[in-house]
Amino acid sequence: MDVKTGLFYLFAIVLLFAAFRVITARNPVYAALYLVLAFFQAAAVWILLKAEFLAITLVLVYVGAVMVLFLFVVMMLDINLDSLRQGFWKHFPVAATVGALIALEMAAVLMGGFRGTEEPKAAVAVAGQAVAQVSNTKELGVMLYTQYLYPLQIAAVLLLVAIIAAIALTLRERKDSKQMNPSDQVRVRARDRMQIMKVDVTRPAPPPAEPPLAEANAAATVEKKA
Repeated sequence: MDVKTGLFYLFAIVLLFAAFRVITARNPVYAALYLVLAFFQAAAVWILLKAEFLAITLVLVYVGAVMVLFLFVVMMLDINLDSLRQGFWKHFPVAATVGALIALEMAAVLMGGFRGTEEPKAAVAVAGQAVAQVSNTKELGVMLYTQYLYPLQIAAVLLLVAIIAAIALTLRERKDSKQMNPSDQVRVRARDRMQIMKVDVTRPAPPPAEPPLAEANAAATVEKKA
């Protein structure tokens, strides 16, 4: 077994362990962190398959953006873990049956592809040399911006609409929220924050204020009882 095969088995084992812990971790924050680990292992496997663009995209997009958002949402929300665990064992047989069916279908498809005839070694060597001279990222970019240009533009418009909608929902004013106007905070001046007043110490102190009416009535009641 060479080094590349050993690394593949190592990354695959860690990936399976991380994926298993994602669905079995009791704390949702731990589950999200295990999902980050699973993404990193999948990116490492893609690098071994010489798909470096997909590996970098997985790390930058999913780990760097999506999972960070997940962690912020999970940590900010007050999630009741007891309510989430209710009914787990009740629906476990159905979930296990569906999972086993999906695993069997994937095994049937993959094993059917693995049984294909092997190409001659000379043809494999020539194909490997031809592929080594071509950049995957360059070819993907050329195909993406030529053959799939319209789907790319449609996806870009959908993402732009989603961004605008998210910003609009965030900036809407609610009656029960306490917020400040940033423009008023920026325009504030130092002399508006604190005002210094001159105090004349030569003036006599003001007479003591009369007691309130409630205290006066209470004192009068006490005197009458006495």
